[in-house]
Amino acid sequence: MTSPVKPRANITHVLFDMDGLLLNTEDLYTVVYDEILQRYGKSFTWEMKQKMMGTKILEGAQLMIDELGLPFTPQDWVQMSRDRMTEVFVTAKLMPGVDKLIQHLHQHNVPIAVATSSTKYSFDRKATHHQEFFRLFHHIVCAGDDPDVKRGKPSPDAFLVAASRFDGEPPIPSNCLVFEDATLGVQAAKSAGMHAVLVPDKRLDTTSIDDIVDQVIPSIEQFVPQEWGLPPYDGVLRTWWTSSGIVNI
Repeated sequence: MTSPVKPRANITHVLFDMDGLLLNTEDLYTVVYDEILQRYGKSFTWEMKQKMMGTKILEGAQLMIDELGLPFTPQDWVQMSRDRMTEVFVTAKLMPGVDKLIQHLHQHNVPIAVATSSTKYSFDRKATHHQEFFRLFHHIVCAGDDPDVKRGKPSPDAFLVAASRFDGEPPIPSNCLVFEDATLGVQAAKSAGMHAVLVPDKRLDTTSIDDIVDQVIPSIEQFVPQEWGLPPYDGVLRTWWTSSGIVNI
């Protein structure tokens, strides 16, 4: 008989980024940003996108403005993009494997939370058709305008604040697992003393975090819970969340 594999860690709490990790909103950002930049004779390249992933919106906007030499302020950028974002964000879809994992952790009473760099306004637009799904999380931290999150990623603030808001004593950081799709997010998780799983776009350059990230997987579909001391998938999910709602199976 094969001996059980020793878990990488004994995880008790799990934190999730949102954009590009739970929802396909990174693709939607690209569409909107490129539409606006075309008016100024610029393009929203993958290289630019990588630098902005995981930042607060004003920080990312300033970075883009400086690099592309754009004639407006970060606040102007937010105003220009908000209406179009409102239109496209409501079309956001769950990424592969996400519904299964979140349902699984919720049904096994594993505390889970979201720590996104989005503002509350932006989060609400993205979650329009996913209300039941996001109710499965203990809480949502919208670092873009949460007063307790003083610094954006790669600083650890968002994850530390998210961990502090679970019921009871805050979890030990080394017992927390963070799912991210951006290098800045991984750096933030590791700075918080937590473990990090990266689920990157296949184009993402991960060389800057190769020596600190704990695991890299192409999709959440490939995540194996028991590798982290979490309950294994048992094939018996009493309910399943889909874009059409809760389905009993």
